[in-house]
Amino acid sequence: MAEILKVADRRLEYVLEYSARTILSGKVVAIPTDTFYGLAADPFNLSAVSEVYRIKGRTTDRPLPLLVNSIDQAADLVHDPPEVFFKLAEKYWPGPLTIVVAATRRIPLKVTGNTGRVGVRWPKAPLAVALIASCDRPLTGTSANFTKHPSCSTAGEVVRQIGDAVQLIVDGGPTPGELASTVVVLEGGRGRILRPGAIPESELKEFFG
Repeated sequence: MAEILKVADRRLEYVLEYSARTILSGKVVAIPTDTFYGLAADPFNLSAVSEVYRIKGRTTDRPLPLLVNSIDQAADLVHDPPEVFFKLAEKYWPGPLTIVVAATRRIPLKVTGNTGRVGVRWPKAPLAVALIASCDRPLTGTSANFTKHPSCSTAGEVVRQIGDAVQLIVDGGPTPGELASTVVVLEGGRGRILRPGAIPESELKEFFG
């Protein structure tokens, strides 16, 4: 069964240090974000990436989204980002918008599901953002649940679904989001919605021409 680390019972510095050490050792940690709980792992550690896929029961041809803590950090992961990438990021980040773009060679092909593309997002979640800083790298951010099962908005829900599979669950209380992030794909300077979510399509149309 996963270890539960309650943020309310510990100093934030301890929570960040312990969680970062766990992630950098190649383990997977469930953390709260601004939408639902997510599975945070080191995307540059192929063993950790494999573990994320295993925990979720996710097929390896589906990319893993990455969480960042700045537009600059995201841009470092993107190959030749188009102008619309920065316009969307400046408008909606931090927040519930995942932008799928061509990945740089820095990102292991396994993370991209062998597609060469990656979804990046800067969440509006102070704990997640601080943990990214503590690890000094982006982190995987796929939802902390079995594939095709409901997303989890509390640590208890994470325990019930994947408590036997994940190493550590950081209990930061209920997450505020009721919807997953909206996912947009950018291709050739144009965009389209891949998955509806917290940001409505009506708000995004102006960016897609």
